[in-house]
Amino acid sequence: MNPTILNVVKKKWVSLVQVVPKKFGMTITKNQHNELRVCINYRRLNQATHKDHFPFPFIDQVLEKLVGKSHYCLLDGFSGYMQIHIAPEDQHKTTITCPFCTFAYTRMPFGMFNALSTFQHCMTSIFSNLLQYCMEVFMDDFTVYADSFDACLENLSKVLTRCIDTNLVLNFEKCHFMVTEGIVLGHL
Repeated sequence: MNPTILNVVKKKWVSLVQVVPKKFGMTITKNQHNELRVCINYRRLNQATHKDHFPFPFIDQVLEKLVGKSHYCLLDGFSGYMQIHIAPEDQHKTTITCPFCTFAYTRMPFGMFNALSTFQHCMTSIFSNLLQYCMEVFMDDFTVYADSFDACLENLSKVLTRCIDTNLVLNFEKCHFMVTEGIVLGHL
């Protein structure tokens, strides 16, 4: 079996399938870091999907909330969509066929129409009582902020506790802690 496919299987993001109602094509390509990535064409599924229009925060309002704070923690969700479970009764809709096997995703893959809004909805629900008080969330970018080092540390503790409580995993290689400036949503 292809090592890239085997890696996806080992992470338990997919499950083996016995009966396949629909098949979607897949391609393996290299990303900007020259790593192999599995890409699936979900066009037919997306056409049949009821569109979820969960609202996203306005970037200018997020940035406005952050202006003038003394300290920030810039956090990044690890493999964002793959942290969202797909209901067992819907997993068959994600079926893909590889040369030697057939899989269905157990976690939400990239490329599904409602993935963006589903992910934002989940993050908004997880952090609902912390939003606009000590943090902002835009997709898998979480910004914790405060007017002092100690307050920011306290806010970070609340956010990390929530991550632990909800099994939300962060990509610590992309996180920046207790900084006085940084790039948020492409802005300094």
